Amino acid sequence: MSKMEPVNFKDLLSEELKDPSFEKEFNSLEEEFILAKEVILLRKTNNLTQKELAKLAGTSQPAIARLESGNYKNLSLNFIRKVAEALGAIPEIHLRKA
Repeated sequence: MSKMEPVNFKDLLSEELKDPSFEKEFNSLEEEFILAKEVILLRKTNNLTQKELAKLAGTSQPAIARLESGNYKNLSLNFIRKVAEALGAIPEIHLRKA
């Protein structure tokens, strides 16, 4: 059996980003992951579990888990507002030229 060499994530990502289709897909997810990290940070700062945040926001724990995964499709502004309010935050929406 051959020994697997360790892979450096940054090197691997750098190599994969040379592929234009991979780069386009990777960049399209950036905003979702930024939002996910912000929600997780605020939830933890407020010492809340996903279930507690869900109750405060009037949603389900699985909905909060999907939001925090960065893989939540079809987010509504209303949903983001409810989560933000439950976290004592204000959502900011920005548009930029593609």
